[in-house]
Amino acid sequence: MIEIPLGLPAELVPLSWLLGVWEGSGVLDYAIDPPAGSGEAAEVTTVTREFGQRVSFSHDGLPYLSYSSYSWLYPTEEGGEPTPLVTETGYWRLGRPLGEADTGPGMLPGFGAARYNDAEAVESLRNADGGFDLEVAIVHPDGVSELYLGQVKGPRIDLVTDAVMRTQTAKHYSAATRIYGLVDNHLLWAWDIAALGQPLRTHASGRLAKVD
Repeated sequence: MIEIPLGLPAELVPLSWLLGVWEGSGVLDYAIDPPAGSGEAAEVTTVTREFGQRVSFSHDGLPYLSYSSYSWLYPTEEGGEPTPLVTETGYWRLGRPLGEADTGPGMLPGFGAARYNDAEAVESLRNADGGFDLEVAIVHPDGVSELYLGQVKGPRIDLVTDAVMRTQTAKHYSAATRIYGLVDNHLLWAWDIAALGQPLRTHASGRLAKVD
């Protein structure tokens, strides 16, 4: 059963099942093709590792979710220590035009009454597929920023990158898809990426449980 916290902005009700801290494990499994011109003997390199992950979704009274993720590699030898892997942070919100009542750009305050402040108004945002359009911005400390578009429909989210920005020093990364779902009170996710000159392919997946 999904509990909706008191004071949750109406726009976040379709995303309310994400709220909280989740922790669990997953598998990294990514194939890297040999560089062009390396010869017929070159073999595909597949990176396969198990990892742990802690994910948080929270809100501060504004119509978006704050997201953060921290992951670590499990030791390959008994008695070894976990190795920090990656972090990412971002914001999740329903995709709809912003109006005068919304804050921004910058620190400009909104004015007037919020348009989507009750269930009836939010229902008007449903798309032709019966879900809600979604915009997700995720930033990585390695110089990559992703903008995802997609939808939330019940306890399932599908996302596809609309834009990927990289600094001059970042590794090649051009596209991604992510899927999230609530199954048996667990948060399941899968992430495919196109990186290091490779086409879009399986990258990682995880299963997380809510942490009290």
